[in-house]
Amino acid sequence: MSDSQPSLLDAVDASQSEMIDFTRELVAIPSENPPGNEYARCAGAIAQRLQEIGLEPRMIEAPGGQPGYCVTASHGEGERALYFHGHYDVVPRSVEGQFDPVIQGSNLFGRGSSDMKSGLAGMIYAVHALRRTRVHLNGRVELVIVPDEETGGARGSAWLSRSTDFGKGGVGMLTAEPTSGVVWNANRGAISLRIHVRGKPAHVGLSCQGVNAFERMLVIARELDELRREIEQRETSFQVHPRAARRSILMMGGECRGGTNFNLVPETCSFTVDRRLNPEEDLETEKRRLLDIFDRLRRDGIEHEVEILQEGVSCSVPEEHPLARTLGRAIESVTGRLPAFEMCPGLLETRFYAQRGIPGLAYGPGLLSVSHGPNEFVPVNNIRDCAAVYALAAQAVLSD
Repeated sequence: MSDSQPSLLDAVDASQSEMIDFTRELVAIPSENPPGNEYARCAGAIAQRLQEIGLEPRMIEAPGGQPGYCVTASHGEGERALYFHGHYDVVPRSVEGQFDPVIQGSNLFGRGSSDMKSGLAGMIYAVHALRRTRVHLNGRVELVIVPDEETGGARGSAWLSRSTDFGKGGVGMLTAEPTSGVVWNANRGAISLRIHVRGKPAHVGLSCQGVNAFERMLVIARELDELRREIEQRETSFQVHPRAARRSILMMGGECRGGTNFNLVPETCSFTVDRRLNPEEDLETEKRRLLDIFDRLRRDGIEHEVEILQEGVSCSVPEEHPLARTLGRAIESVTGRLPAFEMCPGLLETRFYAQRGIPGLAYGPGLLSVSHGPNEFVPVNNIRDCAAVYALAAQAVLSD
């Protein structure tokens, strides 16, 4: 790797201002999800930039009431493939002006700057550096850029992964999520639900004639809280900070709705349940435990329906895996220090590749601590470093 490092890094440095400008261009597109605003525009901007650097992008429309658009491109030839994977959707703005990107000091501010439009720029310009320096690769770098990551991937990775060509030839996958300088080599699984509880409306003065959906909801919540107490006794063996974040998770009430007025017995109530599983836990087992509670309460006369919002498996890659070692060496070459390996506290789209037997890791320029927040930003120099890391890692993974 040492013979080609100077030319690769020089090519990355030569494009630094372009990748920063491209990050700003993407941040200025309000690709908010939900509901999925500006997907066609954002995918089109990405496809145009890929074409400008000499690739042949494909825009693939995922069907639906409001379609999604996946963008793919390839560099190199051969059976073996290293996948650079990322998403262009962002969570909705929380303050005005978040889609007006601005550089203040050493940081670029704006919604999606950290999660993960700067990562997209880094991955794309890593491929640009590989092309410009004509590094020989025994295989291909495949760029896969999707929407809908923030809501489970229905119009993005979940849809794309049903194709027989998804992950074809994959020897590894890297995604430039905001990892705050560490490598995420594991992620939690998820079962996210919405519980709809039924009752019967009545005037408060004749509440004896009604059935209070809110009170029924409390019965369900109490049962789930007993399960939560048990679940929180479990800890993962993977590293994650702070220590309390190692506990398995069942969270209720992320979204609650119900009732129409203070003087009317509520006819309906709903609330969400978000079960996040550590890699040591089995998705189907934990799902069954939840559904058994709901089945028992229905038999007891608590009328309700369960809507499954998302399901995702956990996955992990050992620190000793060749892909992890290669990525670690590339990071050390660029930053001067070996990275720590930790578990992502949430979901990662590495899970879609894991289902095809492809190891996946996350490393990106952004900071998890500011992602999704009102003052989201990315350190500008991190974008260049990300591109350099991905270029070096691709060269090493796809060497002869």
